[in-house]
Amino acid sequence: MLKQLLTERDRQLAQERLQRAVEIAARDQQIAQQHAACEQIKQEAANTIEALKQKHQAQVEALLRRFYGPKSERFDPAQLLLFGIVMDTLPVDQAAVEQEAGEKLTTRRARHKHGRAKLPDALPRIRIEHDLTPEEKLCPHGHGERVRIGEEITEQLEYLPASFRVLQHVRFKYACPPCDQDGQGAQIVIAEKPAQPIEKGLPGPGLLAHVIVSKLGDHLPLYRLERIFARQDVHIARSTMCAWLLATGELVHPLVDLMGSLVRQSRVIHTDETRVPVQDETIEGKCKSGRIWTYIGDRDHPYVVYDYTPDRSRAGPSKWLDKFRGFLQADAYGGYDGIYATGVKEVACWAHGRRHFFDAKDTDARRAAQMLSMVRELYAVEDEASAQIAATPGVTGEQADAIRLALRQAKSVPILATIKAWLDTEQKLVLPRSPMAEAIGYMLNQWEALCIYTRHGFLNIDNNAAERALRRVGIGRKNWLFAGHDIAAQRTATLYSLVASAERHGLDPQRYLTGVLARIASTSTGQLEQFLPERWKGEHSTNH
Repeated sequence: MLKQLLTERDRQLAQERLQRAVEIAARDQQIAQQHAACEQIKQEAANTIEALKQKHQAQVEALLRRFYGPKSERFDPAQLLLFGIVMDTLPVDQAAVEQEAGEKLTTRRARHKHGRAKLPDALPRIRIEHDLTPEEKLCPHGHGERVRIGEEITEQLEYLPASFRVLQHVRFKYACPPCDQDGQGAQIVIAEKPAQPIEKGLPGPGLLAHVIVSKLGDHLPLYRLERIFARQDVHIARSTMCAWLLATGELVHPLVDLMGSLVRQSRVIHTDETRVPVQDETIEGKCKSGRIWTYIGDRDHPYVVYDYTPDRSRAGPSKWLDKFRGFLQADAYGGYDGIYATGVKEVACWAHGRRHFFDAKDTDARRAAQMLSMVRELYAVEDEASAQIAATPGVTGEQADAIRLALRQAKSVPILATIKAWLDTEQKLVLPRSPMAEAIGYMLNQWEALCIYTRHGFLNIDNNAAERALRRVGIGRKNWLFAGHDIAAQRTATLYSLVASAERHGLDPQRYLTGVLARIASTSTGQLEQFLPERWKGEHSTNH
């Protein structure tokens, strides 16, 4: 009986274990099915999100391509539709973009008129005559040779590659035979050779100018120039050209110093800086971050001067601007505070202030749109002033300043009052440490310096002139990559000054540098003013 009970209990336990195993297997299968369904839903959602992201990215890129300006700072009100925001009153800040780009905003390719454009009259013409053969000149009706009655000229544009020339400096020698016969020596004399840019060096002024403009104006690294020259069977190592640039920078340094001293006499100077990699002499294969600064004079001292410092400390601009006491327009870099403490008046940049709100538009599009619209009104006043000045025949610089000042006082000052009230109100409402809070804080901290331009007609609303001047350094940096050492970087800044100042005056830097380098070696320091770009342009206007 007991054995039967035990057997029955074991059978029941086995059935229960089997039943539990079946239930567990069914539950595991159900869980697996649910998990698979979840994974499928997640995958479908991920695919949908990725598709929407790609679609929105394509829409954003299409909108951005409509308007282009520096550093992708292009803002179209239609972009706000991507974030579910409708702003009918937000205009494109065309004026700010044009001010920063330095040229008119173009949204489409310029449509050319039908027909071929006329070739410039300044280009030399080479006449190639095509005549009939003697047989073709005969009249088919037996009246003899036909008479020429005119000609038809068809112009074709041709390119002749730049070529090298070897200049042979022949110095004649003279002697006195009678003196030689009398035992007094031949009394030999030889004609003097004019001073050269690099004494006993290979390159002439034109070749030096070509290397300088190619690297610093057209952003060609020297190894590319080396290959270009080799195609004409002229082999000049890049290290040799580096030495030429160093020597030339040393030669023209007094001229650039003269330009700098004149820039410091300006009422207002625009300044900014950018990074330039320089090989670190202490660590092989590594580069340190040097800095190239630009200093732009006013219309009475129209020069663009660059300076190099091994770091971004305040010592660089403080030393360069040591005796300057006018207006300094720059960004909010703290290194300028010591300069302002000496009596220099700070002028801030509305393009910088606007940029902070532009950067915050993704997190607070409504407030960003409101501020961008108000800043555009300030630039509209500047456009109106420029239009009035352009429409006034024979206007002087002082008269232009008066027109600009009157409009700013009448129209810009009320707009600034509206902006200030908006900033004070919104600062209390935005989230602390948000991008919008940082943008508002930046503008309030710079408020006095942002408003000072309305009290002087000769000041600019922004510092875009300095930023444009540094673009040549940024583009060049992507090509020649780094400077070999601090001295090379300083000489680069010196040569940049000549190229940029020549272009500011509308000069061909190749011709300008060729003329300067041909004569500067034999010119005393007191006569360097003849090489200033505006003096050079006036004296050589027929050649430019």
